[in-house]
Amino acid sequence: MFKIITDSGADLPEGFLEENDVTSLYLPVTMDGISYRAAQELPGEEFYQKLKQGAMPTTSQMNPQEAAECFRQYLAEGTAVLYLALSSGLSGTYNSARIGADMIKEEMPDAKLAVVDTLSASVQQGLLVCKAVQLRNEGKTLEEVVKYVEENRQNFHAIFTVDDLFHLHRGGRVSKASAIVGTLAQIKPVLRMNGEGKIEMLNKVRGRKKSLQAVVDTMEEQTSGQEEKNDMVLIGYGDCAEDAESVKALIQERFGIEKVLLSHVCPTIGAHTGAGIIVLAFAGKKR
Repeated sequence: MFKIITDSGADLPEGFLEENDVTSLYLPVTMDGISYRAAQELPGEEFYQKLKQGAMPTTSQMNPQEAAECFRQYLAEGTAVLYLALSSGLSGTYNSARIGADMIKEEMPDAKLAVVDTLSASVQQGLLVCKAVQLRNEGKTLEEVVKYVEENRQNFHAIFTVDDLFHLHRGGRVSKASAIVGTLAQIKPVLRMNGEGKIEMLNKVRGRKKSLQAVVDTMEEQTSGQEEKNDMVLIGYGDCAEDAESVKALIQERFGIEKVLLSHVCPTIGAHTGAGIIVLAFAGKKR
């Protein structure tokens, strides 16, 4: 048995983390001049309310010392550790964790510690964590789970849409002109995490309802003829629970998947997407 650690970029509910002995490292969020360093300090509802009122949050990566300190407490007890990190294509967190792991290995050469770049974010990263938990519970070793994640991470998808293009503009994903024109014309982007763990545009549709439909349509395209079937999918949402329920109903109706889990998108991700984020995570064809 080994310890699984992830970070707040995975958007996993507190209940899941507690029930499955998973530790999540909180990636700092700064809002209105205040730096929040724990999920309890900035609940999702409060975060999205501030966002709607015009607050402009920023995020920062975990530093190597924080990662090393977390790893050390478990390794000192003789427990092996697997850290599944937010995509290196979006954040320097993976690199910080890797540096922290190197620091620990100098102190404890025999420590069993693996740091893996999931090339994923939000509930896509969360779904990989869920899979790792499942494999651990089945008795797989640390090495076997690392091999699974590295060999299969490209088969885990995140398809998402947002309701407000201005947050994507702040992150450099669309131009200011595109944000203004798109917002006025009710243009909604459909995006995905690509093979490099970066965000790319798939297409644009007009209207929120069509964008939610397009997210599900894309899942159908990416799961056609896939080897690994989905026994569970995850849906992440910002301040738009009704839209998440609509996507859940579409998924269950079209694919017959009973286990569809909903999870709040945390400030780590929501700071870059806005309150209208809907992200669908599933296993499918190679990205």
